[in-house]
Amino acid sequence: MAKSEYLGEFEHIVLLTVLRLGDGVYGAMIRAEIEHVTGRSPAIGAVHATLERLERKGLVSSWIGEPTAERGGKAKRHFKVQADGVSALKNARHTLERLHAGVSLRDATA
Repeated sequence: MAKSEYLGEFEHIVLLTVLRLGDGVYGAMIRAEIEHVTGRSPAIGAVHATLERLERKGLVSSWIGEPTAERGGKAKRHFKVQADGVSALKNARHTLERLHAGVSLRDATA
């Protein structure tokens, strides 16, 4: 696997969150879900930068929705995970499972 195919921790979290929430999710929803599930409060700019990077890698795609009145006529960018994104998540999971194999965290010292 090429280095660019590996997911950084936050890329992994964002990609899993998009998959978890389903097609059509947008930045603020992703940020709120990350905060709810992980307790982390990422900046919305960090979420958007990561989504853009994932899109450049071909792991997610996006489209602009219709303008909405509650956003002052601004449209939202919606995201969905692509097949390569699912493959990247499977590869990351497989790598972590291999690394965990044979390691007992119960006996590890802090």
